[in-house]
Amino acid sequence: MIDELDRRVIAALQLNGRASWNSVSRWVGASETTAQRRYQVLRERKLVHVVGALELDRTESGSSMLVRVHAKPGKGLELAELLAACPETRFLAVVTGTADLIVDFVAEDNEQLMRLLFTDLPGAHLITSTECVAVLRNFTSAAMWDTGLLPPEATADLRSATFAPPFDREDWDQAPQALSPLERAVAGALAEDGRTPVSALARRLERSESSVSRALERLVERGALHFRTLVDPALLGYQAEFMVWLSVEPDRLDAAGRQLARHPGTKFLAASTGRFNLVGHMVLPRRSDLFRYTSEVIGALPGLNASDVTVHLATVKGAWTRLDQSG
Repeated sequence: MIDELDRRVIAALQLNGRASWNSVSRWVGASETTAQRRYQVLRERKLVHVVGALELDRTESGSSMLVRVHAKPGKGLELAELLAACPETRFLAVVTGTADLIVDFVAEDNEQLMRLLFTDLPGAHLITSTECVAVLRNFTSAAMWDTGLLPPEATADLRSATFAPPFDREDWDQAPQALSPLERAVAGALAEDGRTPVSALARRLERSESSVSRALERLVERGALHFRTLVDPALLGYQAEFMVWLSVEPDRLDAAGRQLARHPGTKFLAASTGRFNLVGHMVLPRRSDLFRYTSEVIGALPGLNASDVTVHLATVKGAWTRLDQSG
């Protein structure tokens, strides 16, 4: 579906979704015009989406609840459609293993969460059981994942210190700063298209370019806003996409999280509540790699008591964006 140049363009944007085409062209082996044209074609085909995504624990924008859902036999895809349409659904994957669907709900407060889970859950008549895991703190997020398709020099060139993993940021345990009305408006516009130029944002928001530019810089510098490049990992050579659900001794949780966050296949990793207190979203080149991964990577984590794996069959929604071509 795509060629090697397309993959390099995607890899560069994964490192920095708002990188200039001049910077991207240095690492993909093509002119600025060619790199930009390739991206536009990929975007029009709905194979790639670049979006701005707020970090919840840096912005008081809500809390995340991962829900493992079991559907009635033969009703999984119908249920997935209903849940994907829910505005509180940030992420949804159809999986196989000990669950049928994995859904990430984001709620502003406990009242909204209770209403969603206990009274207004879409497709409740198609669900046999659920298990909720509250996300407490990220060790790393998908915006920080490196595809490995470009050399380390590209990472250093395209990224800045603001891309440091959460556990390496000295300010991560500080209280989050509330967003100003302009910052929230800028983030909202970039959630639709993360590469929207500042000039276009200013016109849309009816503000000066300088004020919009400063607001964007503040969001990025505080680690409040990251730019996600949403793409099917299979297009980049990663045929195995899965989530790990781990039970780790509490006094070893931080060490285990830091260790697993550094693995090149880790896209997302967070500490959580429930019987699984460490949850991650991972990719590997081949499905067969899962055997060695579970024994050599998961098995080597300090304080590990139990583990579970759910393998993705399809990712329907990510960063509030429909990822399937029919969306």
